[in-house]
Amino acid sequence: MVSKNVEINVDWPQFLAKHDMIWDNCPEKWEDSPFMGNGLMGAMLFKEPGMAAWHLEVYRSDVQDHRDDSHGSPGFSRARLPIGHFLLHFEGNVTGCQLRLDLWNAELHGSIFTDTGRVDMKAIVHSDEMAVFVEIIPDQGEMDCSWQWVAAEAISPRQSYGLRHGDPTRTLNSYMPNPQSLSRREGDISLSVQPLLAGGLTAAAWIEQPTDTGRMLIVAVTHSYPDESADKDAVATVKQLAAIAPEELWGSHRRSWHQYYPLSFVSFSDTQLESFYWIQMYKLFSATRADRALIDNQGPWLDETPWPYATWNLNVQLSYWPLFASNRLPLAQSLWRTLHSGLDSLISNVAEPYRHDSAGIPTSTALDLMAPVVVPGTVQSGFAEAGNLTWAMHNCWLYYRMTLDDSYLEEVLYPLLRRSINYYLHFLYEDEEQKLHLLATSSPEYGVVMEDCNYDLSLLRWGCEALIYSCKRLGINDDLLGRWHEVLDTLTEYPEDESEGFLIGRDQSYEKSHRHYSHLLMIYPLYLIHAEQPGSRERIEKSLRHWQSKPEYLEGYSCTGSASISAALGDGNQALAYLKRLWGGFLSPTTMYRELGPVIETPLSAAQSIHDMLLQSWGNTIRVFPAAPEAWKDITIHNMRAEGGFLVSAVRREGVTQFVRIQSLAGEPCLVKTGISEPFTIFTGTEMPLEHLEDGLIRLQLLKGEEIVFSLEQDNEWIIGPCISDAEAINSYGLNARTRIERNHGRNPEL
Repeated sequence: MVSKNVEINVDWPQFLAKHDMIWDNCPEKWEDSPFMGNGLMGAMLFKEPGMAAWHLEVYRSDVQDHRDDSHGSPGFSRARLPIGHFLLHFEGNVTGCQLRLDLWNAELHGSIFTDTGRVDMKAIVHSDEMAVFVEIIPDQGEMDCSWQWVAAEAISPRQSYGLRHGDPTRTLNSYMPNPQSLSRREGDISLSVQPLLAGGLTAAAWIEQPTDTGRMLIVAVTHSYPDESADKDAVATVKQLAAIAPEELWGSHRRSWHQYYPLSFVSFSDTQLESFYWIQMYKLFSATRADRALIDNQGPWLDETPWPYATWNLNVQLSYWPLFASNRLPLAQSLWRTLHSGLDSLISNVAEPYRHDSAGIPTSTALDLMAPVVVPGTVQSGFAEAGNLTWAMHNCWLYYRMTLDDSYLEEVLYPLLRRSINYYLHFLYEDEEQKLHLLATSSPEYGVVMEDCNYDLSLLRWGCEALIYSCKRLGINDDLLGRWHEVLDTLTEYPEDESEGFLIGRDQSYEKSHRHYSHLLMIYPLYLIHAEQPGSRERIEKSLRHWQSKPEYLEGYSCTGSASISAALGDGNQALAYLKRLWGGFLSPTTMYRELGPVIETPLSAAQSIHDMLLQSWGNTIRVFPAAPEAWKDITIHNMRAEGGFLVSAVRREGVTQFVRIQSLAGEPCLVKTGISEPFTIFTGTEMPLEHLEDGLIRLQLLKGEEIVFSLEQDNEWIIGPCISDAEAINSYGLNARTRIERNHGRNPEL
């Protein structure tokens, strides 16, 4: 096979070291702080304002309340709950720090300085074990520094946010705090136990023990419901880990991360954005794993927020997008496993008359997915979202298209997608011209209810197409096949205006600034309307311009959405211009993001915008460097994943694509647009002929495991390696002299 001639020349420790975050100023708040995680537990470390102490916050994504939903909002009844933090008290006053978040090893290390001495430290959230480890090595002047546990009040962050900010819309007069936490010791292990009004427990257990050079703090957090075993589980975890040699724990942690990063490789000649990209890859492996927590609004790192849950009208979907093209598919399993295991909740969310064949998810839920979904046509104003489950299923569809795992399609995706589309079918009606229309719903957060909402029409069309494909693929003769074809044939056109482009819905213009691009889902990410269709480019450009023409309430993901739409148009320069707006006040120095509260989706969706510039594979066509900006003269990608089950590697130098390698993992046919100007040389491990079509397209049929290389040069030596870095832009995140992030968070308090 030709792969033996592709040389991978990446020194991973050296490459990622250029992108490490560095602090030579002390962070004092969530958005400035080093963050670590293992897909369930998390930690942040920062200076406690006004004290001679540093703050170690510990988190766990599944720590939530379990009250019934009588108040109608998971933000109060089943909100995620804070756990607590440690204070590292010093003998002297803190005078500075020098910290580095080592991406390759997922380890924070460095020193904290006081006017009496210094404390060296290193910290991890262990990749495999559910525990935080912090080793401190104090010098003589700080030998008596010590840890103190401070339990958090187990109150919904939505309630505490509303009280702190005087916002009665985010408080509940009848809200009762959970009981106070209880502290005790079991031998050498300290324990903080938080009972809940609805039953269950959260427990934090810890021990500090000597090492060869200092002292090691080991912290475990567990949560149990409805049983109350969390305290026993936490103590058992600490006992087990305290008996393992530290070097063994550090070694197993590092091995996990070293296996993760090389799943794919991306490098391009914009060091600041390249660093940003790899920090998002770090963030994703910190935020979720195949068998761990769903990425909700905050990931593991909960802070006071109006949104202590998962939001399903954009946030969850955007958070998972970059996992597909980056070939980090196991992490995406946490989404579809959550939906699959929560099927009973999704069914109970719809009104009783529809539960026999339908399912849905509302705007927001806890990890248990429980909350009622609106009945289309019954709400006259406000919010009436009916399509959120179908949008989540599109993410699950992307997982399928990247893997072509037919058992997953049959057992997980198809049944749930069928139920989500069935819910729509109950609310279609026919006009006198035999056109189908959808009863009144709303586009996420626009606040107006209307018939033929573009958000829902787009998802309904896509869902029917996906179900028909699935039946053909699996050989299923579904009774609803005829109905799905009928919907595609007779569903009303998208409401559209000659001057504005796509509307919000029937008779509803886009007339006020709106951060969501839900009315444009048919353009992106569904690609139902795309630039390769005659006349569609103008429609897309018009719609994008009109959306962006009202900037007052646009937010960070408005930048990433417009960047990806521009990339779909093949306009890399405009895509980059939109994307770089993030650096004008939306991002924090650590690439975290906050509106009223912390939300994780926007920086992650920016990583997907970068993918959209480098590789697109919708419509059974692989497009290599489809929207490469002129500023990115050099680009390298390796083992990026494309729909149809393909791995793609390519190199671009001085704006010219040098080679493209495509490997088939499933034996599916596809079209390829390499972007290499002819003449070029083809190296292949197959005898199958290639069919050259117009506009640079090549029809390709590789068997499973076969690959092909398109090369500008005649020789067959191809090197995968990093692009040259701008020395002035390395390590440009954290709080250091190179950090160039405008500090302007939470700009729109009205939202």
